[in-house]
Amino acid sequence: MNLIKVTDRRTERMFLDTSRRIYRNDSTWVCPLDNDIRGVFDPRKNTYFRHGIVERWVLTDERNRLTGRIAAFVDFSLAFSYDQPTGGIGFFECIDDRDAAFLLFDTAKEWLKEKGMEAMDGPVNFGETDKYWGLLVGGFTHPSFDVPYNPPYYRELFESYGFQVYYRMEGFHLDITKPLPERLTGIAERILRRPGYEFRHFTWKDEEKLTNDFAEVFNQAWASFKRNFEPLDPAYIRATLKKARPIVDEEFIWLAYFEGKPIAIYLMFPDLNQILKHLKGRLGLISMIRFLWLKKRRTMTRAKGVLMGVIPQYQNRGIESAFIHKLAGVFRNKPHYTEIEFSWVADFNPKMKKIFLAVGCIPVKEYITYRYLFDRSREFKRYPIPTEQGVLSRNA
Repeated sequence: MNLIKVTDRRTERMFLDTSRRIYRNDSTWVCPLDNDIRGVFDPRKNTYFRHGIVERWVLTDERNRLTGRIAAFVDFSLAFSYDQPTGGIGFFECIDDRDAAFLLFDTAKEWLKEKGMEAMDGPVNFGETDKYWGLLVGGFTHPSFDVPYNPPYYRELFESYGFQVYYRMEGFHLDITKPLPERLTGIAERILRRPGYEFRHFTWKDEEKLTNDFAEVFNQAWASFKRNFEPLDPAYIRATLKKARPIVDEEFIWLAYFEGKPIAIYLMFPDLNQILKHLKGRLGLISMIRFLWLKKRRTMTRAKGVLMGVIPQYQNRGIESAFIHKLAGVFRNKPHYTEIEFSWVADFNPKMKKIFLAVGCIPVKEYITYRYLFDRSREFKRYPIPTEQGVLSRNA
């Protein structure tokens, strides 16, 4: 086996192509856009490089065939908030071979040790926790955009190496062709009738005000999750929406207000993976033309719920039910949509899981985020449950 550090365009291409080789016979897998993966490792595009470092490797066999890859990273703003300094590994791909997988894990571990780390989490992302985060261990069906998908045998590779469950996560599905639960409808209608409450969907015309309001809610709702929390800048939100403008639906992004004050947010996109499945990770001129043609043909029939947040003093008032009720009205005018798949909810946020179940969602995906302690004699501790939780569906 040959271990190669990613240092130039040729080795970066090998890093990207490794996943194509691993999944070449898997019709369910959707190849991420090469440019999106490159962006994670580009200091000009990924703000996490302001307080972090990354290294990558690819693995080949004796015939120079790609057999695996891994990335290791340290987010110094987060690493020392744990009982032991902790880095991360991610973008792991490997053939079903323990020796190959263990060589990749060992390489990442030694690099992290050199950087002062005493543990590693994985598979995780060098960036936001709603992207490329966790190992899929149940529900090996279509992956939605930016959500992990991997072969079932990866679980055995991680656990036989010694990774332990740090927390579990579930992905939820809502069949929007079915009527909403009567209880949800009743709660939603009551909140919508109350004086002072207003629900508005995003519009490009009011982009600046609405993104400012969105950031205000986000930064209050997520502040209690200090370990994974980094305040959002409204300019970042605007840049993200502009980048995604070809698929943004104004009626998929909602804000709630009370007496003019923003108190809750909901963000959803059409599931881009339903188009990317046909593009093989590349967006050249021909692919762009095909993208537009597939979009026009309403190929995207699934929406991906990205996040929902309510600032603490307005929780438990039924605002999330009102959001779902509003979306039901939206979907009546967009009958080609049939389902929503929500980003994962961790086991340390039972409040959010309860909300999803109450609105008629069912759990369809299971993920695990693992931790590996370098000192094997040290006591392992799972992720703690916060004493104060926001109503969150992203990184929670």
